[in-house]
Amino acid sequence: MKKSNTKGFKVKGFQVVENECIWMKAGIVNFHICDNAYDCNDCKFDKAMTIALSKKDITRAGAGAGWSVTLKEKYDGSSRPCRHVITGRIQQPKICTHNYECHDCAFDQMLDNIETSEARPQSEFLKASGYDLAKDYYYHDGHTWVRVEHGGMARIGFDDFIMRLFGKAELSKNLLTLGSRINKGEAGWSIIQNNNEAKITSPLTGTIISVNQRVKENPNIMHTDPYQNGWLYIVEPDSPKKDLADLYFGEESTSWMDQESGKLMKLMGPEYENLAATGGEPVKDFFGFNPEIGWDKLVNTFLK
Repeated sequence: MKKSNTKGFKVKGFQVVENECIWMKAGIVNFHICDNAYDCNDCKFDKAMTIALSKKDITRAGAGAGWSVTLKEKYDGSSRPCRHVITGRIQQPKICTHNYECHDCAFDQMLDNIETSEARPQSEFLKASGYDLAKDYYYHDGHTWVRVEHGGMARIGFDDFIMRLFGKAELSKNLLTLGSRINKGEAGWSIIQNNNEAKITSPLTGTIISVNQRVKENPNIMHTDPYQNGWLYIVEPDSPKKDLADLYFGEESTSWMDQESGKLMKLMGPEYENLAATGGEPVKDFFGFNPEIGWDKLVNTFLK
């Protein structure tokens, strides 16, 4: 996998409706734009502000405590506006009934579920050796993709290459559930085909906050539409900038995909090695047409 210098790294493809820092929304600072994908746990500004406020006898209770404490002090308990009213996420008046403990709020969870379950408009595609690659996605060398979305959440799915390689694959029954933890570089979930199972390497570390039930019930979606409706999970990442830094993006991803296609042709034999450059359409179930190559060899070569 390509290794990149994380100094000055910016999250590409990150789109938000409101990009004002929560400290600004809380009225603690006059102006500050979030440039850290709302990853407060890894934000130098958030840590500096929390330390500064702690010196004024404001209790520190972890990342984000400063703004939540300030909001509690700023608004009366019986008339505290919901933080989603303050940030402009919702327009109708709403009172906070959870003392700004948003992690335990059903309304907060409902908004996240609505937002995260709706896929963004279809991206443009690039072609690499006949395989589709969606623009503005990050790619892990285990053939999963990551798309950064509003609030720094990360949507994860399989790429076109692996879905064509295992064209009849389904998700195993041990599909991750809400609240499950995944760790970058470790097996996160599995696919199965014809009684064969392959473990999938997670492209980042974080907590599952949404599972695509449609794909669970109809696996064909992840084969026919892997980059849009075929997504698998939405994750709240621990350190998105750090995890994304060594994934492929843009031209890096197309070069990598060309190399992966070349590896596949090489497995078929010398007479096939130059076929990748012809621009032909790859088959939709490579393993089904070429079982003699072996499940284990394909898994070990491409799923890391």
